[in-house]
Amino acid sequence: MNTSRLETERLILRKFTEKDIESLYLILKDKEVNTFLPWFPLESLKEAQIFFEERFATVYAKPQGYAYAICLKEENIPIGYVNVSMSESHDFGYGLRKEYWHQGIVTEAGKAVLEQVKKEGIPFVTATHDVKNPRSGAVMKKLGLKYQYSYEEQWQPKDKLVTFRMYQLNFDEENGRVYKKYWNESEVHFIEFDV
Repeated sequence: MNTSRLETERLILRKFTEKDIESLYLILKDKEVNTFLPWFPLESLKEAQIFFEERFATVYAKPQGYAYAICLKEENIPIGYVNVSMSESHDFGYGLRKEYWHQGIVTEAGKAVLEQVKKEGIPFVTATHDVKNPRSGAVMKKLGLKYQYSYEEQWQPKDKLVTFRMYQLNFDEENGRVYKKYWNESEVHFIEFDV
């Protein structure tokens, strides 16, 4: 399967292109969508162009990477994104325009991307969410990620204190492996038992 394009029942997952800058802007300018994302809402098409170049074009220039536009098959226009970073955490992340929330779109896209990541030998993925955003945790659970621990971080660039929950999915036989970097770097870390 070509990793630059994946298909599911309802979706096409593909690379963002220069032609998608306006769609990317619509995803990332919404304050409500942005509440739990690590960057501030975008304020212009120019900012969307810079975001595309820094966060997508640089991934596409590397030999391996997973950064997809989520598109409905009918239009093939980006309504969200899903990615897995190639950093040591293999962080799984996503965002979606709010008019498409609560339709299982991120879960459907996430399953396809995680299957591809597993197929290509990535040993595990992690994902984090703000404790104030439990719906994101519900998506992680639907995708098979398991809660590991919680920790506090002074989140940049927004510079606010956030308690995150860290989830992980191991694809290999290392069932007991837990990515501990966030735990080790945070002075305040703990395990919740009712997650």
